[in-house]
Amino acid sequence: MQMKKSIHRSLLIMCFPAIALLFLFQYVPMFGVILAFKDYRYDQGIWGSDWVGFKNFEFFFSSQDAFRVTFNTIFMNLLFIVTVTVGAIFLAIILSEITRKTAVKIFQTTLFFPYFLSWPVVAFITFAFLNVDLGILNRWLEKLGFDFILWYQKPELWPYILTIVNFWKQVGYNTIIFYAGIMAIDRSYYEAAEVDGATKNQMRWKITVPLLTPLIVILTILALGGIFHSDFGLFYMVTKDTGTLYSTTSVIDTYVYRSFIAVGDVGMSAAVGFYQAIVGFLLVITVNTIVRKINAENALF
Repeated sequence: MQMKKSIHRSLLIMCFPAIALLFLFQYVPMFGVILAFKDYRYDQGIWGSDWVGFKNFEFFFSSQDAFRVTFNTIFMNLLFIVTVTVGAIFLAIILSEITRKTAVKIFQTTLFFPYFLSWPVVAFITFAFLNVDLGILNRWLEKLGFDFILWYQKPELWPYILTIVNFWKQVGYNTIIFYAGIMAIDRSYYEAAEVDGATKNQMRWKITVPLLTPLIVILTILALGGIFHSDFGLFYMVTKDTGTLYSTTSVIDTYVYRSFIAVGDVGMSAAVGFYQAIVGFLLVITVNTIVRKINAENALF
């Protein structure tokens, strides 16, 4: 009993730095939500500025671009969630079936490396492929006898380009998570299936995927919670903020940033950020409730 208390005390002490950082960087900034309901003036400060109710929210919802940027945000995020999740599961299963440890380490490092690259570096790499005159893709098209493509003037191509770029950068991180999940599966399931004559494909579909389902559901719920948020670096830097691409690449975050640069109103930016947080929270609660009704064991909470 005394030993258990000692272990719990040690674990609490180890958690303290993480809890302190969580409180400092996640909970304290929530105070800034108040700016969404104020006509913020730098000379009067937060408390001195006038209350304006929901006036700051009208900026976004009365905009002609509101539907377009909201659609782009949801559509692109859904595309990212589906492609990265399916791709990561596929790669994790392949990785789990490689028996040579050296090969596994090489594949893990290769897949994980893009995750550590910053968006400016990824934007530069993308530009090296898509540049009109010196881009690698246009050079290949030239050798194959095709005309150059003005990539940065073709908005219809960018949902595909951004999906590929996001997949390349993010799939390694998710693959490692699913790979860890597969490694935690009891090997006796596979041994019993092998004795019964199950093929590799049957073991993947009848053992691996069903036992990974709780992990897939939890990660999907968490991803859906951020579906109204976009990766600013991906949509702003990779597209080089090209005006001709706005019809398919402008999302809520980049729209607010451009509006803030043009108008300089802190309250309007805070209002949209608050709107994104509330919708994300409601989505997590809704999806988790649906999952809990279908199968309580797969729910996040």
